[in-house]
Amino acid sequence: MTSRALILIEGHRSIGPLYVRAAQRRGLYPITMATDPTQYDYLAAEGVEAVQVDTNDLDAVKGVYSRLKLTYDIAGLTGFSGLDESVHLTVGKLCRHFGLPGPNPASIEQCHDKFVQRQLLEHAGVPIPDYRVAANAMEVESAVTEIGLPVVLKPVIGSGSSGVQMCRTVHEVAEHTRHLLGGTHMWQTSPRILVEEFAQGQYYTADMMGGRVVGIGTGDFGPPPHFVYREYSYPAPLSDDENARIADASLSCLRALGLGWGPTNVELRWTKRGPVVIEVNPRLPGTPDPELIQLAYGVNLVDEHIKLVIGEECDLRARHSRTASARFLVPDRDGMLEEIEGASRAAAIPGVAEVKMYVHPNTPIVRKGDYRDLIGHVIAASPSRDQTAVLLQQAVDLVSWTITPFRT
Repeated sequence: MTSRALILIEGHRSIGPLYVRAAQRRGLYPITMATDPTQYDYLAAEGVEAVQVDTNDLDAVKGVYSRLKLTYDIAGLTGFSGLDESVHLTVGKLCRHFGLPGPNPASIEQCHDKFVQRQLLEHAGVPIPDYRVAANAMEVESAVTEIGLPVVLKPVIGSGSSGVQMCRTVHEVAEHTRHLLGGTHMWQTSPRILVEEFAQGQYYTADMMGGRVVGIGTGDFGPPPHFVYREYSYPAPLSDDENARIADASLSCLRALGLGWGPTNVELRWTKRGPVVIEVNPRLPGTPDPELIQLAYGVNLVDEHIKLVIGEECDLRARHSRTASARFLVPDRDGMLEEIEGASRAAAIPGVAEVKMYVHPNTPIVRKGDYRDLIGHVIAASPSRDQTAVLLQQAVDLVSWTITPFRT
């Protein structure tokens, strides 16, 4: 009997294994296509079939898919991105070409470009920060003059807060512009900088599937000028009116960008104007959001996404209501990570759902001011917000590590 296969384009260190296991639970045979499969450790650990192919070469990927189709009954196709969001565009184009359920590639492409995304949101009347696009230092300086300090500078194309920085002074603007344009930052396309008003207010995130809001969470970041995640919690403590306004703004984003199919993640801040949209991501967010949503609402977003991918209907009804929170583990210095202690003791606390380290001892730590600074996380859940906060702190207090500064 021919195996039903689920094709996964590229991989992801955190949610990749979740998709592999979810596919296997549904009786599907996961196959990963990747430019370099060896960078995804879980493929070998889980015994997942991997095919090496340049995933930036659409024709090459089509050829591999056609060959696999001779051996397998292909149920569906999806994919992930690390820093390269273009994977989602490739997935959309492949689904269209082979007649599979999937996102509209045109919608993904216009969402992928942060400047185009903001133009479309603005045209639709969605509240967003004031913004300009700049290709050189002079244009950046002019944009900052028009918008006013503080501003956020970010690459027009990119993810994971890579190259994103808040600038409070003209000097900080000039310094970060030099960093972005001076050859240090790795650009996926020709350099373009989005200069954006800093939206002051609490951060919220809305996770959606197929045009429906599944959950709204809240988060905090480490100290500025960077946006390194510190803590996430679902559901966010909101009044019914606040919840409705965030949901309405998020649904307006879907209509403005044509993102009615599959997962979408909308990032917002609650400002004096109410909810202001910072970013719309046409994908499922990485760990720990899916785990937190499952703990808080009983909805497995990975399972429900796979259902859509293979042409089935998803079920997004909440099964229960709990508070789930994650604290990220972030080093306060550069150097050699010598040892990590207490993770197993923290994981043994009742109510602690997961303690996960992303790195191992004898790893050099060089902070970048983005998602790469995170070395692990702790997740806790309980029926109440206060109890979850206590559990989380107890677990975090047990985890420690030693970093020896580099010799200069």
